[in-house]
Amino acid sequence: MSKVTLVVPEAPVRAAAAAAASRKAGKGGLRLGVLDNSKGNADHLLEFIVEGVKAAVPVASVVALRKATVSLPAPKDILDQLAAEADFVVSAMAD
Repeated sequence: MSKVTLVVPEAPVRAAAAAAASRKAGKGGLRLGVLDNSKGNADHLLEFIVEGVKAAVPVASVVALRKATVSLPAPKDILDQLAAEADFVVSAMAD
């Protein structure tokens, strides 16, 4: 007899949802960060997302950074810059 295990992830995770709910945009608007993982069309997807966010909420600034390669994690300097200059960060992959 075969055994099947199903994993049903819940999103958002309660702790993450509470942390996100506590972050508020400043008076000038949201400081949005975007991280392009350098896959094909990720830049187009991120542009679409940024325009959607701008239509929904006030955006004070957008910092857009790109990883050098798909297969490696973002370097510390990129992550540090996003942490310093953005209230929220969206990362995208596409093809």
